[in-house]
Amino acid sequence: MIRLNLTAEPRWLDLGAGLRLHVAPVTTAIMAAARSDIAASDMSEDLPQEALAVTMAKAVARRVILDWQGVGDAAGNPLPVTSEGIDALLDIWPIFEAFQRDCLAPHLMLDQEKNASAPSPTGSSVGATATAKRARASAKTARRG
Repeated sequence: MIRLNLTAEPRWLDLGAGLRLHVAPVTTAIMAAARSDIAASDMSEDLPQEALAVTMAKAVARRVILDWQGVGDAAGNPLPVTSEGIDALLDIWPIFEAFQRDCLAPHLMLDQEKNASAPSPTGSSVGATATAKRARASAKTARRG
């Protein structure tokens, strides 16, 4: 069952270590725009899947992260949200993993589910089609009945 969240309100994600991200919902329009950003860039077409996943996550993050708490410079002064800051934040492996898990994974899992085949009904031969045909009754059998 697909559960629709019809609210388009941003929400706060707690990613640990005092980091909170205020994110807009990940919509089809945001995913399409992120893909368009990547297609328009000068990235190599033979980029490994892992690098493409990081690039896509950063492109989505730049569109959905509205604010943050717990991000500061080397002196501990709070930093404003910028594209460069978002990219630098997602270069930290545990933060990237938490962002993937808490923000992107629910949408990506749904995308994977739609690519799967529907489950077959239970039973070993339920999905099989019959190939044998019932023989017609012979004249003798028809007269007896």
